[in-house]
Order: sequence, then structure tokens, then C-alpha cells
Amino acid sequence: MTETASETAASGAAARAPTLSEHLGRGALGGASSTDLNGLLEDVADACRSIAQRLRRAALTEALGLTGALNVQGEEVQKLDEISNNTMIDKLSAGGACAAFASEELEKPTVFEGASSNLLVTSDPLDGSSNLDVAVSVGTIFGILRYDASVGAPTIKNFLQPGRRMVAAGYAVYGSSTVLAISGGESVHAYTLDPIEDEWYLTHENIRCKPRGSIYSINEGYKNRWDEGVRNWNAYVSADDKATGRPYSLRYVGSLVADAHRTLLKGGIFAYPADSSSPGGKLRLSYEACPFAFVFEASGGAGTDGVRPILDIQPERLHERTPLVIGSADDVAEFAEFATGRRV
Repeated sequence: MTETASETAASGAAARAPTLSEHLGRGALGGASSTDLNGLLEDVADACRSIAQRLRRAALTEALGLTGALNVQGEEVQKLDEISNNTMIDKLSAGGACAAFASEELEKPTVFEGASSNLLVTSDPLDGSSNLDVAVSVGTIFGILRYDASVGAPTIKNFLQPGRRMVAAGYAVYGSSTVLAISGGESVHAYTLDPIEDEWYLTHENIRCKPRGSIYSINEGYKNRWDEGVRNWNAYVSADDKATGRPYSLRYVGSLVADAHRTLLKGGIFAYPADSSSPGGKLRLSYEACPFAFVFEASGGAGTDGVRPILDIQPERLHERTPLVIGSADDVAEFAEFATGRRV
């Protein structure tokens, strides 16, 4: 198919920016940069590229809908959940830079024999998959840890590390464009997939999350389940007060990656607090909360469960859940004041 003039111009503009591989080679991850980590991130990016391709053609290839199975958490599995999980396994196995892979779709980690590094990957391969039938943005979330390979093959125990010990984390969002955000802990960079060249180009360098925003993101349909502190916070951010920039605008997609990506770029706050139905929280600590808290802290933002920094929590179980509040540092701190009763 022949490119239009506008497509050619857009492709040329993208080509002037460094590719993901080039940017990583220049030390994009700061002190975390290393040959094995850069290689693993390229494997993850390759998996995200393949997932994006499958998503674009999902309705045309009968890939939408449920498999009829339940995952380890007892949730219904979408066909594309399974496809995305298998894609991650295939790409990480072929790349050779990942020692083991754990995801919310697997009861226990998949160990890759003969891996050349001591790197572990945790992932939600397709976050927001319940939105696929209505073409809402979804995504992939990942975190990367190191383990002591001298003790032998990795086990579940090696994955039970606080998020503070991650060496890199990030996410891909599949929406109007496909964007891959990566952090080594010192900064956050995002790359956009050129669908013509099938290449990732740097489009957002050194992303900084605003200290305070004007958007809040929460499922207000659950407000009757929240405790008093969260309800007080919700009333506060939605009340009129020009002096403090309120009311905040409510924006809630219902896809964690989409809501978090907007919050990172625009500022504000995303909250999925504990409630009477899920007193321990709903989101997965290792697969969702830690990677996003890592990204937000690296951008100058914050991530908490309402009381503690997410990255300081010691996981006790592979599929442990947690409340999650991420966003602009001042907004997250304000939420914590209401949640802990220091402010009413």
C-alpha cells in the first residue's frame, strides 16, 4: 500500500528522534543502565509491539471475548489476556535476558532455562481487558527485579521483593497511538510506536509529573463502600473553591493504564482505595501498583496505599492485592491526610 504524503512526512519526523534501542544505548536508564537490562527492555518492547498488532486486528480475527476459563484470582479470562500473556512468555524466552516471568495470569512463575542474566519480570500483560469490546485504551504493565542467581533457579520467593528494589519498570498504553513508558528509577521516558516503520521513537523525554494537578480519577460508583476519610476527600476535591483550584475535573476511564498515563502527563491523582467489598484493595501489588509507583516517584510524583509508600511494602504473596493512589506529590499527600484522619 502506497504511503500518503502526510504519512511520509510523519514517518520522516519520527525518524529524526532516537529509537528506543539508540536511546537505551546512550544511557537512558541512568545508573540502572546495563547491557542485560537494556536487552530485556527491548524484549519487553518487542512483546508490546506484537500485542499492539494483535489488538488492532482483534475484532477481525475473532480474538475478542472470553476463553471460558478463570485465572488464579478467579476472574474470567479474555482471549486477549491469554494471547498477551503467551506473547510475553514467547518474547522473553526467545530474548534470553529474563530468568523468570510472573504474571497475574499464572499461578506460579515461568522459569526460562539458560537465561543469560539474573533479571525477573513481573507483569499484567493486558490491563483493562474488560474494556476491549468497546475499543477503550488498554495496556501492559511490567516491573523488573534482580535476584541472587548464585542460590540457583529463581522461585516465587525471589519475586517477593519490595518495589523499591526494582531496577526498572514501565507500561505500554494501546490507544489512539501506542506509547511505551520506561523508567530506571532516575527519570521516565516514553516512546511512540511508528505503525509505518514498526519502530519505537522517543517522543516524551524526562517526563515530570506536576506537583499538583486539577484532575481526579476514581470510580465514584463505589462511594457508598468507602470509609469516611475517602468520602471526605472526594467531597473536598469536588467542592467549589477558586482559591485552591477546586473543583477538580473528574476523569475516569476504568482502565488503570489509561488513567495513570493521563495522570502522569497532565498531573492530578488516580485513586483505587480499599472499600467494604475489597478491604485489602483490588489492584495487584507486584504487577500493577509497584511498577506505577516506581514510575511516578521517578517523575517527581508519588504512590501510596493511603498510608505507606507502595514501594516500601514487603510482598507476602505473589498475587497480593493493595489499595493504590498515584499522581502529583501534593495531591497524593493531601489524599493521605484525609485517609488517615489527619484532615477532615
